[in-house]
This record gives sequence, structure tokens and C-alpha cells, in this order.
Amino acid sequence: MSKIETERLSQAYKEKAKRLKTWSGIELEPAYGPRNGGTDYAADLGDPGQPPYTRGIHKNMYRGRLWTRRAVVGHGAPEETNARFKTQIEQGVAGLDVITDTPSMVGLDADHPMAEGEIGICGVSISSLEDMELLMAGVPIEKVSTVLLPGGTQCPVVFAAYVALAQDRGLKPSQLRGTISNNPLHLYFCGPVGKITNPMDLSLKLSVDIIEYCTLNMPQFHSGYSNAYDMRESRIGAAQEIAVGFAEEMAYIDGALARGLDIDDFEPRRSMYFSAHTDIFEEAAKLRAARRMWARLMTEKYGAKKEATRQLRFGVHTGGSSLFPQQPLNNVVRVAYQALAAVMGGAQSLHCCSYDEPVAIPTEGAQQIALRTQQILAHEAGAANVADPLGGSYYVEALTDQLEAAAGEFLDEIDQRGGFLAVAETGWLQAKMDEATLNFQAEVEAGERVLVGVNAYTTEEEDLTPGGVFRVSDQAERLVIERLQRLRATRDEGKLRTAIEALAQKAAAGQSENLIPAIIDALRAKATKAEIGGVIRQAFGYSYDPLGMLENPFEGNG
Repeated sequence: MSKIETERLSQAYKEKAKRLKTWSGIELEPAYGPRNGGTDYAADLGDPGQPPYTRGIHKNMYRGRLWTRRAVVGHGAPEETNARFKTQIEQGVAGLDVITDTPSMVGLDADHPMAEGEIGICGVSISSLEDMELLMAGVPIEKVSTVLLPGGTQCPVVFAAYVALAQDRGLKPSQLRGTISNNPLHLYFCGPVGKITNPMDLSLKLSVDIIEYCTLNMPQFHSGYSNAYDMRESRIGAAQEIAVGFAEEMAYIDGALARGLDIDDFEPRRSMYFSAHTDIFEEAAKLRAARRMWARLMTEKYGAKKEATRQLRFGVHTGGSSLFPQQPLNNVVRVAYQALAAVMGGAQSLHCCSYDEPVAIPTEGAQQIALRTQQILAHEAGAANVADPLGGSYYVEALTDQLEAAAGEFLDEIDQRGGFLAVAETGWLQAKMDEATLNFQAEVEAGERVLVGVNAYTTEEEDLTPGGVFRVSDQAERLVIERLQRLRATRDEGKLRTAIEALAQKAAAGQSENLIPAIIDALRAKATKAEIGGVIRQAFGYSYDPLGMLENPFEGNG
């Protein structure tokens, strides 16, 4: 053995913990004990299923029902994503998650000049009711919980298409289970050209339309969630993730209350969407702190009467930004730890990233590993057997208290600055996110934060990703554009114009007019997503085309 090899072996043997902080930067003591306590069990913890729900919203948690095991999918043409759905169902997913591509999120139809080359690349292309029919072909939507992730101000159109599909199958909207993302405000930060395509006033109005429609017609369907996950991807800490997510949800709550809805009628069917990073204890403590903080917020600020309103429900997505293309199989381990944290924190729904996500859309094989991770966790690891298994840990309870306090301070500051809409408009929140990103990268480059396989324990750069790399089919773009062109050429122009004019009139009526029924009528008249969105945008004083390239075809002689 060479001198260098001997020295490396000695260093490895003597190696000790380097970063004595949580992932978010909370300084840690060497050990925790009664001196770190002071928690009032009844007031601050309670048994699982009891206020303030720190230990979970159900008495028996996963003994009653496991968390919903999901895998986000969306690529190419609707029929291609449909095929992946059916593979997922065979492998044992408990719910379907579908995400649309970038043109769809921006509000463009597939044949928009700026959509070229982007169709189906990072989600499925949806431009019409026909696309929705192909996407869900053969899927018993009355029996499966579906999460729709269209993004931005296009949420109402995709949501309306799903409702129309159900009605066309002879189903009632009340039979549907699932969730629509319906969180356009966060896209002011996290979406493609968010400020242009998701103006605040229009975003909030359309979001409240969905909340109102679901409240009145779809008692089993969640009208949306506030997306703290995407904010966390900017590298803000766990406490800030809670605060920003709650601040966004409060904007939707205030909008729904202004519409005349009662918080106990709509909020029980809404939820939060959190991240789970690799620090197991901090992430579990974060979710426990969020439940307690939410129960107090709903009671003290909004006067919620129903227990269901005070119970925070949330889905968790393992941390995409914590995965790296270097040594990609390491991501399998990271995701497993993150999933464990989510389950020990009491998630109602969980999506595990695939190990190849830093490289491309996941392959079927990679998604299968992500799903098997959840199934092993549910059936082999013992994590589902006991509610709140970390409850009572001196360390976890101290972290729970610290995270709640820090989240409360950050939320108070947002409130003092005028709330979520205000800190978005002024750029204050964006500055905080940018600062967190820069600090994280500085720690990585200085070696203060060890990322295995990235800045430590590195090997020669990998040329191949195990299992291959997924590629969207070459024919997807041509397929969806040709279908869209046929739709435009064969639709009844009279019926189309009648439906569009009715939609325009209702949109012009202002904030109080719910547009979902009119959008459903327009879709049935074969209006496209961008046509519907454009007419609504114009009624609110914005350009018909979000990118300012196309004119309204229904104006004048069109």
C-alpha cells in the first residue's frame, strides 16, 4: 500500500461529522435532553388526531390508510402520457399526477410560433378538450384520484376540460376525486415568464373561481394547494418554506372570503404542497411544526369552527434540487431518506423523484424504482406502523419548536409588508430567495456543505446514466399540431363564436362572475386553451396572446 493510500485510509477512519447544522442552517447542540423541553403536551402536542395536530391529523394514521403513492408523469402527446399512466397503474400507484408542458403552462397552443421545439418536452401537450379525452382514455376517472398540474392561469381551462370529460362520460362532478394545482401566484417566482403570463389580479380571480366551483359542485375534489415546494427549490430554509406557503394560501383564503365563501366550507378541501430534503429530522419536524402552526392560524386569525379546517393536509414531493447528475444512483439513496422523513412527518400524499430527474424526464425504469421506494417504506421499513414515531424525541421536539418560531417570525414579516401579493410585487421575497441560492452555492464551493459525489467523494465524470435517458418521441410535436389544425378546420364557427362571446361577456363582468361554466361551454364548442385564455386576458386589460405575437381571431370578421 502506497503512502498516499495509507494516509487516505487513516483519514477515512478518523473522519467525523463536518456540518453541525441542519440542512437549513439551524445550529445544533451535541445532544438534546429534558433541558431542551418545556413543551406542554396537551397544548403543544396532543395525541395523534387531536388538536393542535402536531402528531398527525388522524388517530391511527397509516394503519387506517397509507399515504397516496404518486409519480408525476407528462410527456409528448396525450396518448403517449396515457400509455405511461397505464404502466404506472400496473406497478401499483395509488393516484395519477399529470403535468403539462411549458407552452401549456404559459398559455400557448401547440401551434404557437414560440412553442416550436418545446412541445411535450417537460410535460404533456394539452390544447383542447379532445386532448384531455385522449389523455384520460381508458382511465376510470370516477375511481382514481387524479392530480392535474397545468400551472398558471391555464388551470381553469384544464380543470374545465376534466369536468367536461366527466360529464361527457355520464358522471357528475361530485363523483370526481383528486386535486387541481390551482396555485398561479407562486409562478410569479417559479414559472416560465411568470409575471407576463400570470398577472396577479387575474391569477387570483381565476383561482377563486375554481375554489368556488369545487365548493359548490365537487365535495370530494381538492380545489387547489399552495405550493411551498417550488419556493423551497430556490434554497430557502425549512422555516421559510412553511411561512411562504402559508402566506400564499392566505392570499387565496382572503380572495375566497371576499367572494362570500365561508372558510369552513372551502378550506377543508384545500391542502399544502411541501418539499422533503435529505435532513430526516429537520424535515419531519418541519411538517409537525406546520400542522401545529396551521391549527393555531385557522383558529386565531380566521375563526375556523370545523375541525377539518384546522387540520393541515399536505402532499410531499422529495427535493428535486437536492439531486445531482453526478453519480446519479446516489439519488436513489437521497430520495429514500427524504421519503422516510415525509412519512415520519405524516404526509397524506407522496411523490418520490426518480434518480435520473437531474438529467431528463424519468424513464419507466427509474419511475418504478421511485415507486418501489415508497412500497418498501410502506410494507418493509416499519415506518407506517405507528403514528408520529419521532414524537417525544428531545431533538425532534426542540426542532419542531424552533422551526415553528422561525416560520412565525418570517410570516409576520411578510404580513407586515402587506402580505404575499405585496412582497411579490416589491421584489422583497425574490431577493430573499436569491440570497438563499447564493449562500447555498457559496457553502458548496467552499466545501462547508458536503454533497457526496459532487464536491466530495468524486469519481471521473460519468458519461452515461444507468438505465439510459428518456427522450420524447420525434413524432409528438407533429401529432399534436396536426390534431389541432384538424380541430380548427372542422369546428362549427357559429357555435364557437357564440360560446366565445358568452365567455367574453362574463369575463367583462369582473371579479364576481364565475367563469368555469362558460369555459366548459367554450371547450365543448372546440375552442382551444389559448383562445379561451386570450379572451379572458383581454377582458382584464391584458394582451390576447401572453407573448404579444398573435391577434384575437374572434375580433371583427376574424
